[in-house]
Amino acid sequence: MVKDAYRFVVPALLLCLLFAFLRFPSIALFFLAAAAFIGYFFRNPRRSIPGGRNLILSPADGKVVRISHAAGEAMTVSIFLSIFDVHVNRAPIMGQVESLEYKRGRFKAAYDDEASLVNEQNVITIKGEGIQLVVRQIAGLIARRVICWKKPGDSVQRGELIGLIRFGSRVDVVLPKNVKVLVRVGDRVRGGSTILGEYA
Repeated sequence: MVKDAYRFVVPALLLCLLFAFLRFPSIALFFLAAAAFIGYFFRNPRRSIPGGRNLILSPADGKVVRISHAAGEAMTVSIFLSIFDVHVNRAPIMGQVESLEYKRGRFKAAYDDEASLVNEQNVITIKGEGIQLVVRQIAGLIARRVICWKKPGDSVQRGELIGLIRFGSRVDVVLPKNVKVLVRVGDRVRGGSTILGEYA
C-alpha cells in the first residue's frame, strides 16, 4: 500500500472506532469496509521487471482501449483503469524526466477518446537512450487527482514507481514511430511487467 492511502484509511478507521464505541455497529462496519477498500485501491503489488534492452513497459494496469497513429509521426497506446485496477504508475523506460506539465481540464469518462484531449492530466516526458516518449496521467469521471512523484531532471529506472491516479482513470503512452507495438486493443496489461513495445 502506498503512503498516499493513509490520509484516507486512518480517518475511516477512526470513524469506525467512534461508531463502534457509540454502539452503531452498522455504521462502524460501513467505515471498516471503506477502509478495507481504500487499502485495496492503493495497493502496490511487487512486479517482476523484464530484462533486455530497448523494451517499453506498460506504465499502468488496465485494458488497452485504443491504439492510434498521428500523421505517421507518433503512436498513442491508451490504457483504461477501472476502480478495481492497481492505480500506481510506473516508468516505461529508463531515462530522465525531461518535463512535467500539469493541465487543468474536465472529468469526462476515462474510456472516452476525447478524455485524452480535454481531461485534467499530467504530461510527463521521459528521455532514454535512443528514445523519448510521453506518459499522460489522465483523470476520469471519478478520479479527481493525478499525482506524479517525480520532477524534471529526475532519473527513473524502468518499472520504477512514478505516480498515482485516484479512483478510476486512464494512462496514455505516446511513442515515436520507430517503436514496434506488441499489444492490441482489448489486451489486459500490468504496470511494470507487460511489454508494450520495443525499439531499435
